[in-house]
Amino acid sequence: MRLQGKIAIVTGAGSGFGEGIAKRFAQEGCKVIVNDLRAEGGERVAREIAAAGGAARFVQADVSRDSDVARLIGSAIEAYGGLHIVVNNAGFTHRNRPMLEVSEEEFDRIYAVNVKGLFLSARHAVPHFRAQGGGCFVTIASTAGVRPRPGLTWYNGSKGAAIVTSRSMAAELGPDHIRVNCINPVIGETGLLETFMGMPDTPANRARFLAGIPLGRFTRPSDVASAALFLASDEAEFITGTCIEVDGGRCV
Repeated sequence: MRLQGKIAIVTGAGSGFGEGIAKRFAQEGCKVIVNDLRAEGGERVAREIAAAGGAARFVQADVSRDSDVARLIGSAIEAYGGLHIVVNNAGFTHRNRPMLEVSEEEFDRIYAVNVKGLFLSARHAVPHFRAQGGGCFVTIASTAGVRPRPGLTWYNGSKGAAIVTSRSMAAELGPDHIRVNCINPVIGETGLLETFMGMPDTPANRARFLAGIPLGRFTRPSDVASAALFLASDEAEFITGTCIEVDGGRCV
């Protein structure tokens, strides 16, 4: 039980990478606040964790809204008496297409979720972490922030911002014993696969993307969950400001 006695919030945990992280944390003894904008997925994940013997509660919140994030952070403290880990997993992207075809509304939403969400989680979690003598943030960024592909320009930029922001947070918050690390998955087997590809999910189209991944497959939620578990655990107590590429060699 590598997270026994820990309490975590996982944003965007109603599906995909977030679901995998929330379930893995619960299996390792962590009490989890399952957050998502959509109630159906979030409630399902919380129920499945509880049915497997874990501790989880669903809290619906938009990570780009200050009042929602304040309520989200407060819900962990109210429900479980504390908070040790925040996994900033919630993300948004535009469909893969030429940069000038992306609308202003899409651009604003991408940065509101992928970047402003980090600001808001820090704004409300850091005071609590400081008061208790430490804490941990794990940002789910992307290989898009270090080796961008054409067609996802504005998403790529938001993930680059998330990486630099997280590293800067690590430098500034280190004296408070607050660790901040990133995970950079490559394109994954999630509900957003076709959006990232910008084309139908066919064997031929998959092959085009898999050609750039030396290990020959997409990222799975279990891959990201394993990396997040390590970074959130006491095994990583001297690791901060780092990015782990969970990408099958894409960034080599």
